[in-house]
Amino acid sequence: MSQTTLTRRYGARRGLMLGPSTQSAFESLRANGTRSLLTMLGVIVGVGAVIVAVTLTQGASALVIQRVSSLGSNVLFITPGAGNTRGAASGGGILRGGRGGGIAANVGSAANSVTQSLTQGDADAIGKVAHITSVTPILQVNAQIVAGTANTSTTVRGVYPAEEQIGSWSIAQGSWLSAEDERAAQPVAVLGATADANLFSGSSATPVGRTIFINGQPFRVIGVLQTKGAAGASNQDDVIFIPFATMTGRLDNSQYVNSIQAQVDNTNTVTSAQNAIQTLLEQRHHIKSGQPDDFRISSSNQIAAAVQQNISTLTLLLVGIAAISLLVGGIGIMNIMLVSVTERTREIGVRMALGARRSDIRNQFLIEAVTLSVVGGLLGILIGLLGGSIFTAAVGLPFALSYGWMALAFAVAAVVGIVFGLYPAARAARLDPIVALRTE
Repeated sequence: MSQTTLTRRYGARRGLMLGPSTQSAFESLRANGTRSLLTMLGVIVGVGAVIVAVTLTQGASALVIQRVSSLGSNVLFITPGAGNTRGAASGGGILRGGRGGGIAANVGSAANSVTQSLTQGDADAIGKVAHITSVTPILQVNAQIVAGTANTSTTVRGVYPAEEQIGSWSIAQGSWLSAEDERAAQPVAVLGATADANLFSGSSATPVGRTIFINGQPFRVIGVLQTKGAAGASNQDDVIFIPFATMTGRLDNSQYVNSIQAQVDNTNTVTSAQNAIQTLLEQRHHIKSGQPDDFRISSSNQIAAAVQQNISTLTLLLVGIAAISLLVGGIGIMNIMLVSVTERTREIGVRMALGARRSDIRNQFLIEAVTLSVVGGLLGILIGLLGGSIFTAAVGLPFALSYGWMALAFAVAAVVGIVFGLYPAARAARLDPIVALRTE
């Protein structure tokens, strides 16, 4: 920067502080564009990593909450296994992944790895508990399904007709299982959307009324369900429903069931109904006071709350790891600014000799540091949003935009610029103008 330029800017405009400091800061950044970009790289990576991490975890949370909601409102899930305290679940396999039915399938399959303890009689007794509007036992098997030349393997679930309401299933074609189908143990089946596609995708005719073979047993299709949704290997639509009595009479005559689902009349009575069911099952299973229960009870609301808590913890962990990049970026800004102070010592001396105050010098270098961090933060947000959309699409998650996290990441980037720019700026302002002018 020539002495004439310095004289014009800082001699004639001595009374101004922010204007010339800002202009000089921007000119310096433009003159060293490559170095400025490399300096911002740490901030860009840090902010981008935060946005990607938040996008992925928020997308996962939205997906799981959506799928929990699709199970039905005010639903209690009773599964065999380790017990729980009254009104709160103490773990379980509700959210484990698995083929053929997402969360609902995992509720039904929880007994696969624990001691079986629930029976159809338990389900019928639960149906008489106060505030319980409907109940169904669930007994399921993985079966080979044949329809003409089509052949597939899927989950077959024996349920009461109440499952339609409890599970919030909607019919696309035909009809749902009826009470008469259950009483007469009719060999009828309702297909999930994926099961229908796997068996009848090549046929233009409706599958309703056609015959399928489940483990060699003939069943008449009476209905097809609307799509509920799928994510990766977990698919709620890859399922076939048959009457519970038909399941026990033709496919699995076990005296135990995989799980029981019960719907409560409203949200305010979920806890009291849950406690009443626990007391009932403890009496039916002859569990003495102080002994662990051989079942566990969870509500859809508890599952959603537990998922949100776990994902919030994961979000904080990932953001904390990503924030390390912001710290590294701040250190990089400080190092480059210190180098810049050393390289421009003579320029600083000339400016002071022409009337620039120490606050002018400090402000210029501080503005440079803040500009680097703010621009880096904006670029990091854009790159993070792009990366987040790519990653969520790749793993089948919804793209969830969090403006709060975006604002926080940008604010932290700005603070990083201020914090790590103060020392170089103060060091530049403390230079002795006489010594600075003598510097080659």
